[in-house]
Amino acid sequence: MDIPREVFQPIADEGDIDFEQLCRDLEQANDAMPDGYRAEIIGGNIVMSPWSKGSYFRILRSLEDQLSAHTPPGHRAMTNPHLFVFPQQSRAYGPDLHVADLKAIDIDTIRLPGSALSLVAEQTSPSTRLVDLTDKLGVYGRAEVPVYILIDMAKDMVTVYYDPTPDHGYLAHRPIKFGDKVHIPAPFDFELDTAGW
Repeated sequence: MDIPREVFQPIADEGDIDFEQLCRDLEQANDAMPDGYRAEIIGGNIVMSPWSKGSYFRILRSLEDQLSAHTPPGHRAMTNPHLFVFPQQSRAYGPDLHVADLKAIDIDTIRLPGSALSLVAEQTSPSTRLVDLTDKLGVYGRAEVPVYILIDMAKDMVTVYYDPTPDHGYLAHRPIKFGDKVHIPAPFDFELDTAGW
């Protein structure tokens, strides 16, 4: 299925963004961050958002458990808060769940390379839903993260995006309702069961 390209709208003056300075500012702000908040770089801004409700973890735990049996060699599924940077797109995200190459992220900085990711999953909340559906969809696809799982809590749906390209982002996706099964493509290649979500 084709994905509409209009969902990713970069801000007009992104060429003027000093991404390196934003990363330094985020690192400084990280130490003073109020409990219960995390920060990301989105659209040329450092954006703070609250951590998810406790009830959201049931779904993320289920996803992590199922992915763990199918991760590529040397990769691990985690819900630990990590910041992945995408310098070419002036973005830095802390996905709700990620699968990454452990060797590539064993570095002495909070800025982890987005190229280490084999899968990301975002679980929408009222404050993050628009960014998860637009900005992150475009960035993850253009960075060629193989699989992006969007868990849309507002619609009780899961959409699996795959077949990424650097020019157009994800070329295909599979949406399902909570309770159904959906195929997670390579490098995972298994049926994700959303029963009980």
